[in-house]
Amino acid sequence: MSLSLIMFLVFILITLLITYWASRRSKGASEYFAASRRITGWQNGVAVAGDYMSAASFLGIAGIIAYQGFDGFMYSVGWLVAYLTVLFVVAEPLRNAGKYTMADVLAYRMSPCPVRAMASLSTLTVSTFYMIAQMVGAGSLVALLLKDSGISFYWAVTGVGALMIVYVVFGGMLATTWVQIVKAILLMAGTICLSLLVMVHFGFSFSGFFEAISKVTYHEQGVEVTKDFLQPGLRFKPPYGALDLISLGLALIFGTAGLPHILVRFYTVPDARTARISVVWAMAIIGSFYIMTTFLGFGAATIVGRDVIAVNGGTNMSAPLLAKTLGGDLFFAFVSAIAFATILAVVAGLTISASTSFAHDFYSNVIHHGKTPDAREEVLVARITAFAVGAIAIVIAIVLGPTANVAFLVALAFAVAASANLPVIVFSLFWRRFNTTGAVTGLATGLVASIALILVGPSIMGIDGPATPTAARHLIQVAPLFPLENPGILSIPLGFAGAFLGTLIGREPAAEDKFSELVVRANTGLGAETAAEH
Repeated sequence: MSLSLIMFLVFILITLLITYWASRRSKGASEYFAASRRITGWQNGVAVAGDYMSAASFLGIAGIIAYQGFDGFMYSVGWLVAYLTVLFVVAEPLRNAGKYTMADVLAYRMSPCPVRAMASLSTLTVSTFYMIAQMVGAGSLVALLLKDSGISFYWAVTGVGALMIVYVVFGGMLATTWVQIVKAILLMAGTICLSLLVMVHFGFSFSGFFEAISKVTYHEQGVEVTKDFLQPGLRFKPPYGALDLISLGLALIFGTAGLPHILVRFYTVPDARTARISVVWAMAIIGSFYIMTTFLGFGAATIVGRDVIAVNGGTNMSAPLLAKTLGGDLFFAFVSAIAFATILAVVAGLTISASTSFAHDFYSNVIHHGKTPDAREEVLVARITAFAVGAIAIVIAIVLGPTANVAFLVALAFAVAASANLPVIVFSLFWRRFNTTGAVTGLATGLVASIALILVGPSIMGIDGPATPTAARHLIQVAPLFPLENPGILSIPLGFAGAFLGTLIGREPAAEDKFSELVVRANTGLGAETAAEH
């Protein structure tokens, strides 16, 4: 039995024990959806970091930097800066004004049925996009590590999906939280060790490290080339490179504040002060991690080499291959197990946010108009939804195959979140005139615009030349109608415009009358604890 498989099994055993422990405590709705709001500040901060530092961060960003240098590092910058939006705009108001989901805030002063229905649809869409990326990363990683055991990409994806469903169905938010905490600690330990090994390789000489980065040699279309990976332009090329970078930055910075699986974490803490503390903890951990992606990506480019990465799993395997080159099979197995833990923790968070939204927002408050006969029924629906969401993500990940870069796929999820969710959250918290029509049109416009632009963009449409590898060919062989990979630069303004114009269609006095009440509660927490109990 290989070292990688042993470490995988050890981590799976630990997480299953956590799930068993949590399942004995997750009896009611509050326990299942919000861990009884007993998570402390540091615990939630570490869990948020564990939820946020996904396969896109550990595998995808390292791969993009290893392949496209400085341009790939812009992903790290965008994800790091994004947390300022969460801290200053949404963390405390969401904790004070909501109960289990983002839609609780939107429905506080508006007609609940249409708002919750659209918010649930948006949550499911964003979560599915994000989850597909994790599943692709998991399949690539596990299939490569266990190829001697005959486990293919498809079986690897299915196995990860099954574990994810077990965590959520049986353990709920408490199990998800502790799986994310364990994962975050392991990920930081592995990243620190790998960064130190990179610097040991260069004799702790930063000048030597950056000199090597400026002269990276690899083969491109059969020709050996040497390029400066410290210079921009390898990914974001003319004529639309600058716009694509701006669009990516907007999606990452604003999308974080609209990610359902991040937002639900603030409902697990007892008060707003603890929510603020948890964000500070998360920022410290996340900031340290993204700084170290420099060593992971550039280390893989200079020490392992693009050519070796290309024939051993592609971009997503850059960090594990770097670990194998510097630390041997044992460290390779450890880092691979960390990547596996990363994926499992994030998909568990995504699944519970999606299932919570469907059960609480759509089933209880749209179908049953807030009069669900029994809280246990809501939990049962959430568990059934977890099965459905997991199955859909497994199927789509298998269809996309192992070649899709996970950081790119997650960036699309951020674009949808920034375009659909953020405008209605901001307007609901800060604009008295905002109403139900504005919320529904904003959610619908942002959702449709972002997805439509992705479908007609170069990621789905495109004309490949004869030299393009089969695995990298586009799905539709026609010229793209929208030239940018990430739609944020257009879809985010459209989301805000839809919410603004929809609000101007008519007045909603009831929504305006409750604005002052929402402002007081969002900023002081007055009445939040009472509402959370019901």
